Amino acid sequence: MLRALFDLPVPKSGEARIASPDLSEVDPGVARADSAILYGEGEEKFGVIVETQRGLDDDKRYAWPEYIANFRSREQCPACLVVICPNRRVARWAKKEIPTGHPGFTLKPLLIHQGNTPLIVDVEQAVENIGLAVISAITQSEHPRFKEVAATLQRALGHIDPKQAWRYARYINLSLEGDAQKEWDRGMKLETYPYQGEYAEGLWAGGKQEGRIEGKIEGEAESVLKILNTRGIAVSEEVRERVLGCQDPETLDVLLQRSIVVRSGDELFAEPIG
Repeated sequence: MLRALFDLPVPKSGEARIASPDLSEVDPGVARADSAILYGEGEEKFGVIVETQRGLDDDKRYAWPEYIANFRSREQCPACLVVICPNRRVARWAKKEIPTGHPGFTLKPLLIHQGNTPLIVDVEQAVENIGLAVISAITQSEHPRFKEVAATLQRALGHIDPKQAWRYARYINLSLEGDAQKEWDRGMKLETYPYQGEYAEGLWAGGKQEGRIEGKIEGEAESVLKILNTRGIAVSEEVRERVLGCQDPETLDVLLQRSIVVRSGDELFAEPIG
């Protein structure tokens, strides 16, 4: 899939294996990607760092070059960054080039998004390439036929190992948001296939707690914007998207405090948070 999408020099020799996603230096702290894959052996080795990015997070524009640099240093091989974008808002943000300050050293993340992944609504096709079908279900979350995409993949997952199917299903749940996530969970609760039983139990056990947390996050983000509106401070679409896309409660607490004193919407993010 990576060769087809980006013409990457992924070696054909040897098998792909999961590499440690811990891309940190000993000091000062941990830099952990969502996943990292190491292909090939010896001089043919090639690394791929994968991030599933649900919201806008400008800290990643500093962390991503570090991920690549640390991976290259540790594995002594070339490496690239692939960002999976569940929606157009994230894709617009993630496609921006990241200048590092060094001439010619500018990072342009490789994106997997709605525009370069197929719409898979055929069960046989999904079973044949289950990995691509899973990614498609995430990137096509805003497509009018998403309900059909989700149902197709859920049937396809019933044809593979139940434990692997459960992991894929959970990954999709964590990657989606809003109506798409609700539609995915609605189909999973039907428990048509064995793997869905364990998944449904997990939803029942954690649903209330997750709902409370998500509700609090959404409420705080809206409060930031309401305070600015009440104070007569205009907010650009970019700032609005960053606030609503924030999923970190501590960051939202800081934004809430800043919304009371800032003189413009841009000042919310003028100083580093944390």
